[in-house]
Amino acid sequence: MQFKIDENLPQEAALVLGDAGHDAITVLGQNLGGAGDANIARVCQSENRILVTADVGFADIRAYPPNEYPGLIVLRLHRLDKVSVVEVVKRLLPSFQTEQIEKRLWLVEETRVRIRGEA
Repeated sequence: MQFKIDENLPQEAALVLGDAGHDAITVLGQNLGGAGDANIARVCQSENRILVTADVGFADIRAYPPNEYPGLIVLRLHRLDKVSVVEVVKRLLPSFQTEQIEKRLWLVEETRVRIRGEA
């Protein structure tokens, strides 16, 4: 799977995904730091990459309908430090094998994941 890690998350999230065999790049690594949400969304669409972000604006299905994206994973965590984010991303890895990401919005909290999108 191909992922793009937003600038509001530690780059170590990309390393965890890469170590698990996924193609993961960061917004900052592509010199897109400070780019608007709509621009980031378009880039993810054109590159066919799943966006992993802490920006809750991407959870607005009116602005970002899940069926128009390769996948949106919004982390709604109490803490966004490196250790917390890495732990949550590691816990998500098995779900990538059993749950559909494409055309879905994943809302990820510390203890649960809610998935929205067309069935």
